[in-house]
Amino acid sequence: MHNKRAVIFDMDGVIFDSEQLVIDSWRKVASLRKIEGIEETCRRCLGTNSTMTRSIFLERYGPQFPYDDCQRELTALFRQAVEEGRLGIKPGLLALLDYLKEKGYLIGLASSTNRSNVEWELSVAGLLSRFDHLTCGDMLKKSKPEPDIYLMACQALNVLPANSFAIEDSYNGVRSASRAGLHTIMVPDLVAPDQEMEALAAVILPSLNEVIAYLEEQSLKSRGKEALCTI
Repeated sequence: MHNKRAVIFDMDGVIFDSEQLVIDSWRKVASLRKIEGIEETCRRCLGTNSTMTRSIFLERYGPQFPYDDCQRELTALFRQAVEEGRLGIKPGLLALLDYLKEKGYLIGLASSTNRSNVEWELSVAGLLSRFDHLTCGDMLKKSKPEPDIYLMACQALNVLPANSFAIEDSYNGVRSASRAGLHTIMVPDLVAPDQEMEALAAVILPSLNEVIAYLEEQSLKSRGKEALCTI
C-alpha cells in the first residue's frame, strides 16, 4: 500500500466540459418556468452531490419549489446534449491518462454525481475502462467539501492519501481533497481561484496539459528525498 501512487480525478469540469452544459440546460428550464438567478444558484452547487444541490435550490427558491420536475426536465435536456456530441473532453485528458497508465499510477474518480450518470457519461465518451475505481456521490452521505469521498476513493484503491494526487476545479472539490490529505491540483473551470484556493491547493494549473510536467517534477523531488535517506 505505501508504495502505490494514485491520481484521482473529479469528473464535471475536470474530465468533461460539462458544468457549462449543465448551466445552459438549467437556463432553458429557468426560461420556461420564469426562475430568476439560476446561474448564481448553479454556481453554488458546483462540486456538491444531488442531496446538497436540492437543499441549495429549496433554500434559494423556497420549500414549494418544484425541484424534482425541474430536475427531470434538466436531465432530459442534458442527456440530449450529450447524445448529440456536445459533451467535450477537456484538452490534455487523454494524454494524461496514457501517461498515468504508462507510469504505473492507479487512476481513480471521485465525483459528486450519481454513479449511474458517471458510468453513462464515461461510457458515452469511451473512458469507463480507463479508471481503476469510481467513487460517486450516491455512495456516501457527506458531500464535498467534506473529505469523505476522497478518503473512500483512497481506501478503495488501497493507497495512502499522502501518496495520491487529486485533480479538482471547484472550491468544494479542492476543500474536500485537501482535507483528506491528498496533494491537490486545481485546474479551474468556471470559477477562478481565490486566496483560499491558493492556500489549499498544492498547485494551480491552467489546464490538464500541464499536469504531466508537474507530476514529473514531483517524482524527481520524491526520488531525491529517497536518495538522501539512504546516504
